[in-house]
Amino acid sequence: MQRVTLVVVATMLAALPAFAQTAGAPGPAATVPPHHALPPAAPAATQPGQAKPAASASVAETRSAAALALSREPTYDQGSAQRIRDVVKSYSDLAAHGGWPTIPADAKFALGVQGVNDDLLRKRLIITGDLATDKAAGAYDEVLADAVKHFQTRHGLAATGTVTPRTLTTLNVPVQNRIKQLEASLERLGQMDFQFGQRYVVVNIPATFAEAVEDNKVVRRYRVIVGKTEKPSPTLTSEITDVILNPTWTVPSSITKTEIAAHMRRDPTYLSRMHMDVLDAHDNPIDPRSVDWSGDHAPNVTVRQQSGAWNALGAVKIDMPNSYSVYMHDTNQHSLFNDDYRFDSHGCSRVDNVRDLAAWLLKDQPQWTRATIDAAIATGERQDVRMLKKVPVAWVYLTAWMTKDRTIQFRNDVYDQDEQLLEATAEEAAFFNKAAAHPLPTQ
Repeated sequence: MQRVTLVVVATMLAALPAFAQTAGAPGPAATVPPHHALPPAAPAATQPGQAKPAASASVAETRSAAALALSREPTYDQGSAQRIRDVVKSYSDLAAHGGWPTIPADAKFALGVQGVNDDLLRKRLIITGDLATDKAAGAYDEVLADAVKHFQTRHGLAATGTVTPRTLTTLNVPVQNRIKQLEASLERLGQMDFQFGQRYVVVNIPATFAEAVEDNKVVRRYRVIVGKTEKPSPTLTSEITDVILNPTWTVPSSITKTEIAAHMRRDPTYLSRMHMDVLDAHDNPIDPRSVDWSGDHAPNVTVRQQSGAWNALGAVKIDMPNSYSVYMHDTNQHSLFNDDYRFDSHGCSRVDNVRDLAAWLLKDQPQWTRATIDAAIATGERQDVRMLKKVPVAWVYLTAWMTKDRTIQFRNDVYDQDEQLLEATAEEAAFFNKAAAHPLPTQ
């Protein structure tokens, strides 16, 4: 009976390739501040007011194209909640029949070499549909390596086909833990109030990817850099209203109080080198030397960084009004998109190949093609482009989900929020159950 059940579950959970990204170690949760990381000092050769060309644009486009090619199914759509419910039921049945086997921590696997744990690994991968049921025995061959790649892809790991220490750890995560991730993701979706449109944008924070969805298919996918563990990006829904070219950056007061003040104490020329202006309460420029940067309180001034190659927001800002004051934007540090661990912002979402996203957002305004966007940026002048048709946007925190092609995905709970959510939900349920068991007396 157990063997039959496992085969049925494995068949039902069979998955197709999906996009991969290496997830990092979980970290503590924290309050969300609407900030951005301070940029490094601009190179001396950069001229004020000169917009930086689209550096390594072909590299960014290659990354985006590679991510898109692996799957056209959205992470989040109108059927997401029901699909997660289905997986919870399937995984619960699997747990009732013993789950999947644990691979020994000292297990060794080598391509073309028969190992003592090869069949155990095959059994583990068959149960979750990463390997066909008729491949239950044999040495570590190309077929098994492809199954390992499939598993790695579904879990946001580099698809090497080698059982790395991180892959082994992920293989041995108990099914009960996966069920908790699914339940937490389902709970979050139940709290979302998102109006899907014919076109919409989704940022899944744990996966560090953004998707542009049109007619229920992903037409663009981008790497993103989201909030650090101590400054996490929030979950939210909004509408994209404006695309701003060559934006200025108004530094949040919290950064002015801490990072800016610290820099100025060490180097009084910091603001000028970073092309930052100091403004009074009436938005008039003042001399930075007239400001007391030594106190513990935030100086009663505004710091604003000029447009240009040095700007922390890069060449494009995508505005989406929300209570967290966060948005999507370019960066002046494009090399960071090469990193697998992309939790490095102060809460906003930095988007790889963002000019491509801007062109897609403005596709209903024919005057704004990719070429005209590039030309406008090249002028170095700020230009605010109001979108004639607002595009819905959702930032979600899903550590587990299933797409329409029945691919089940898991990511690390980097912000350590799943357990907190489930505990809070359990406490709330216990409170109402207790209240129901002891109703107040009627008058």
